Amino acid sequence: MTAPIVSFYRAIESGLPPARAGRSAGGTLPVRGVRYCEAVTSASAFGWHIFPPFGFSLMWDGETVAWATGDEWYRLDEAAQYPNGLDRFDSAAPSECKGFCPPWLLRGVTPGIVQVWTGIIVSTAPGWSLLIRAPANLGRSWGFETFEGIIETDRWTGPLFVNLRLIATDTPCSFPARYPFLQVQPVPRSVYGDEVLNSAEIASIAAMDENDWRGFHETIVTPAQNPDRPLGDYAVRVRKRRATETVARRFRGC
Repeated sequence: MTAPIVSFYRAIESGLPPARAGRSAGGTLPVRGVRYCEAVTSASAFGWHIFPPFGFSLMWDGETVAWATGDEWYRLDEAAQYPNGLDRFDSAAPSECKGFCPPWLLRGVTPGIVQVWTGIIVSTAPGWSLLIRAPANLGRSWGFETFEGIIETDRWTGPLFVNLRLIATDTPCSFPARYPFLQVQPVPRSVYGDEVLNSAEIASIAAMDENDWRGFHETIVTPAQNPDRPLGDYAVRVRKRRATETVARRFRGC
């Protein structure tokens, strides 16, 4: 059996477990987009959705942060722990790790910044990192922003957390239990190194060679000259190529 690329270990098992992100962005994309826009659906399905263990809310008055899991609000002076989280963690942890349960909420040094632990500890296969971000193509609250981050989780087995910046004041920001508030995406460490990111070319359009213009012609000119072209031709070609590659991989594995 092939080892998984990522392992999610749930310290807090209430709520929905991590789930493969779907091509329809949780059913929110227009049907036309799901059917014809392969770029959007591929981005939506890239990774896993992470859900809060239970619904909660955060609110910032410009100076202090408060949190609630129901109708009663509590001031976040420094940190807050999941209800019964310490006992759950210590019951599973070896003796040398007992008492080191990560906090659920941690107030940042910068005003309005809150670190949220998902209740999950994560690790990845060697050479793989995790990009943590807001869910792709899902609507989100205007009251906060999600900091994106890449963690080398093959070398750093620890809590899967995210930093949020509250930007609305005196307005609750809600995080429903059945709505994903994060998307994590596996990234080979090599793709975000300097060797790759410094290899871009920036040139005038006059530098495009014959192959570049041939590709442009196939992508733009040929479809534009065919009024009877089928909708979603790019999506069809990409899906056929993926299916062919999948069959080839399975054949090689026999």
